[in-house]
Amino acid sequence: MELSFNNAGPIKPGLHYHIDPLTRLDWEEVRRLIDGERYFVLHAPRQTGKTSTLLTMMRVLNEEGRYACAYANIEAAQAARGDETQGILAACSAVSSALGLYTRRPEMKQWYLKEGRQFPPQDQFFQLLNHWTATSDKHTVLFLDEVDALVGDTLISLLRQIRAGYTQRPEAFPQSIVLCGVRDVRDYRIHQGVGEIITGGSAFNIKAKSLRMGNFTPEESKALWVQHHTCPKQQKSKNSLLILKDLQPRKLKFQNEVPSFWKRRKPAWLLGEIRFFNSILDKCGAAY
Repeated sequence: MELSFNNAGPIKPGLHYHIDPLTRLDWEEVRRLIDGERYFVLHAPRQTGKTSTLLTMMRVLNEEGRYACAYANIEAAQAARGDETQGILAACSAVSSALGLYTRRPEMKQWYLKEGRQFPPQDQFFQLLNHWTATSDKHTVLFLDEVDALVGDTLISLLRQIRAGYTQRPEAFPQSIVLCGVRDVRDYRIHQGVGEIITGGSAFNIKAKSLRMGNFTPEESKALWVQHHTCPKQQKSKNSLLILKDLQPRKLKFQNEVPSFWKRRKPAWLLGEIRFFNSILDKCGAAY
């Protein structure tokens, strides 16, 4: 099967050109934070590989066998806006489904539907993570994606329930929880129903560190382009050869030092956008 560039969700190595997601951040630092029972934030702009990286980290941790690790996207809870009852229900539903999928605990979904939903919304998320951890034969790790999509009382409730369980880790609450989104939790401005504004740093003051994943570097961009250029099944054009030549490694300090092809396009911070690769391929007439 021919590979293609992907800008619609996580990469699949058998389908898409890619670089190792674990090279996009300091994996050893992430390991230290998880081993040290820390709760932390991973944030990055859209389409820079956050979800691909989280899924890869989860897979590696589960394969190593030390932790039971799950990834859950809780963006669906955004539809509830500030309705805590519906928002927490959606978040718990997403997490309990993820536990069955990634940690082979399908009974977690059934437990939540039969017992977990009996708790008030202010306690449901806490009880779900408590039950998961207490019944697991390994310490647990949870990656929560799209947390900053939540708003109002739903977000406040989620953060405070995580904070409530923090002191019970790792025996009765996840050893490590990673909040992932576009923004750092300290930048959240949460509007409560009564008109009060609470900052994320106040509602989630147990954060050990914020890690930021940047846009693709010129070197990473070149690596992706070279994968396409060297693929035997891809058609090449004279333009693609010129672009590859213009991506020869050099030291880049300022925007005026960006190779000429990129310089004619957009500011240097857009070098890593996968969409740009698609536009390049269109111009080159490459088949993908």
